[in-house]
Amino acid sequence: MFRTLLGVSVALAGVVAGLPEVASAAPTAPFTAITADRGDHGYTPVPASDVWTPDNAVVSGYPSQGDALRLRAARGEQYVDVVLAPPTGSVWVAGQTYPAARFAGSGNARIDITTPGQGCNIVAASVAVADVARDPDTQLINSFAASYEYRCDGDPGTLSGELRWNSKVDYVAAVPSPGQVDLGSLEVGGAGATRTVSFASRGSVPEVFGAARLTGSAPGQFAVTGDTCSGRTVAPGAGCTVTVASRATLTGTHTANLALPDNSSHGRRVVPLTYRAAYGVTGMYYPLPPQRLMDTRSGLGAPKAKIGAGQTVDLVVEGRGGVPSVGVGSVVLNVTVTNPTTASFLNVYPAGEIRPDASSINFPAGWLGSNNVTVKVGAAGKVSIYNRNGATDVVVDVVGFYAGDHLDLAKVGVGGQYGALDPTRLFDSRLTGGAVQAGRAVQLWTDFGPELSGHVRGLVLNVTAVNPVRDGFLTVWSGEGALPTSSTVNYGAGKVVPNLTIVKTSSCTDCGTGHAVPSFGVHTAQTSNIVVDLVGVMDDGQVPDGLRFRPLRPTRIVDSRVGLGITGALGPNTTRSVSTYREEIPSDTAALVTNVTAVAPTNNTVITVWPAALLKPTSSNLNPAAGQTVSNAVLTGIVPGHQFNAHNLSGSTHLVTDVVGTFYRYPGTASGTGGTRFAVLGSGIRPTR
Repeated sequence: MFRTLLGVSVALAGVVAGLPEVASAAPTAPFTAITADRGDHGYTPVPASDVWTPDNAVVSGYPSQGDALRLRAARGEQYVDVVLAPPTGSVWVAGQTYPAARFAGSGNARIDITTPGQGCNIVAASVAVADVARDPDTQLINSFAASYEYRCDGDPGTLSGELRWNSKVDYVAAVPSPGQVDLGSLEVGGAGATRTVSFASRGSVPEVFGAARLTGSAPGQFAVTGDTCSGRTVAPGAGCTVTVASRATLTGTHTANLALPDNSSHGRRVVPLTYRAAYGVTGMYYPLPPQRLMDTRSGLGAPKAKIGAGQTVDLVVEGRGGVPSVGVGSVVLNVTVTNPTTASFLNVYPAGEIRPDASSINFPAGWLGSNNVTVKVGAAGKVSIYNRNGATDVVVDVVGFYAGDHLDLAKVGVGGQYGALDPTRLFDSRLTGGAVQAGRAVQLWTDFGPELSGHVRGLVLNVTAVNPVRDGFLTVWSGEGALPTSSTVNYGAGKVVPNLTIVKTSSCTDCGTGHAVPSFGVHTAQTSNIVVDLVGVMDDGQVPDGLRFRPLRPTRIVDSRVGLGITGALGPNTTRSVSTYREEIPSDTAALVTNVTAVAPTNNTVITVWPAALLKPTSSNLNPAAGQTVSNAVLTGIVPGHQFNAHNLSGSTHLVTDVVGTFYRYPGTASGTGGTRFAVLGSGIRPTR
């Protein structure tokens, strides 16, 4: 039990101003020293591991009758007192180890250690005497050497050390700094934290270290990532280091010990480790009702002018359209190009960064079309939009965002995680009554079963306009409330134009499934056939094995024109596999967020991308016309095998693929059973209300 002696605790650390932390040379006999290795002792009266010698403190010995000895080391008003006495009615005998307590008894010795304001009421200890000598005239002790182990009642940890007074017996001392490591409050699955512990040899003989290891209640939540101590002999005055890191895979408070065996009397140095982990929202997705952020035709969010050749426009995205003003990692945008004067491409990237060698949307002259773009938020909450050639108008709508590591959870709540799904066709108007008439909307639903349907907050869709009668656009939204003033797929007359989107869903309770299912609407400005393919879901963060997003600097991994990833153009009905084992792509990646570009296909064709471990789906990702260079965002799984497939239907075409982010399995909701997968059990048109 801890007791208060003088009311105020004063630290007795060895780094007092003006005192060296590490001695420059080994001390010489006879030795006078008090060492204390706090180890994993929680209630110790010594606030930090230390070594007190005449080089850095005033160390005094006060012998008294009955073989009692008081050792005191003082640094100004700071001090440590050690009071010793053999069992009642006996004397110290060299080579004997004594059980000890705060007060001597017939069967135990006395040891009491105090510092200003701190001590222990009940002590369980031992004292191992190595040397004792007495003045022949007074019979008072004049030379003493012992080691000790000391515990306050109820504390399983041990304070240990060496005691020397005018003794020729060598001693070992290694002072860890810090003596306890707190890695702080961390997010499960986040970046974690590291800390380096230094061990300074401050005895009269070298420290001989064994292999560092992790012990205690949760050693698996920590890792040794650097070590210059294990297996080394460290001379007095020298030192070494061990670096530890958190793994942060479980919530709660986690503790362990860094144990470093040595040649001390206690046999090891122990440094307690701790951190606290909680579920965070980093990488979670927050769907938003589509909202326009920029239109160069009207001057919204940017100058009222086309973006010219080689020009860049910075667009503020934080604090607009439902995007929080701080804490956003990436935004998901629908970027539309209209009336370009020549073939070109846009590159959307974080403001303030060097423009990457990648593209976000590729287009021919006179084109009208859109692409879904996921981009990390850059300096001042902005993203940059660069146009390569000619001039073009650009329209940008925001449809959602991914959380960064400083998102205010109290304001936005918990977001969603990406759910794996085999690509599935939900709707094809060519097979269900024909083209949707201009100004009309079709409302759709999909069923994942009673256990999973209620957890869906968004759907990842590839939506295609097929042979519209006039130029126009599709708008995909939750289906509830007024139609947004934004677009999802912008199309030209007679074209086949796809675009990826992540739509916030509503709930349908009367779709005939017996339970609520997610629903959404697709509106067309002009008469057009509509095809909807489902490629994934965004849940409510509660489904096991959900995936979270990690933004990357846009990185090109495929360019068949130069043999990157794929060598040569893809011929008709040809499938190529792409390996994603690359330094830029983390090893825990389960899925990729990419921009796939078909470059000048020789025929009208269909491009399909899917995980290499699965059968080719019936869905499509791109529908390029002959001779056109066009892009579409693609989310594709890559596990197992870290590969995806790309298939070309007709003619031949080159492919380019840029990765803008990855999804990884979040440890906080990982089941360890191989993964929860969503499966479509049914879909249809929502009943008219």
